[in-house]
Amino acid sequence: MRLVVDLNRCQGYAQCAFLAPEVFAMHGEESLLYNPNPDADGDGDGEADAELRENVTRAVAACPVRAILLELADGRAGDGPGGAS
Repeated sequence: MRLVVDLNRCQGYAQCAFLAPEVFAMHGEESLLYNPNPDADGDGDGEADAELRENVTRAVAACPVRAILLELADGRAGDGPGGAS
């Protein structure tokens, strides 16, 4: 799983940080920090566990300005600019 956030599009609504705090965090009131390659199970394979993947998928869908692009391990794109809805 790989994430890309369009930081020019992001408006700091922080829905992603509420839904997947392991991956997204607000720095101040408007700056988003995120891990582009979350691997919560720690085995180094670049794949997140099922719970983290579900949280990230919800966070991507909750972004009101669609600033987050999620690419799954099999190359499929999730929500966001250029992704499937």
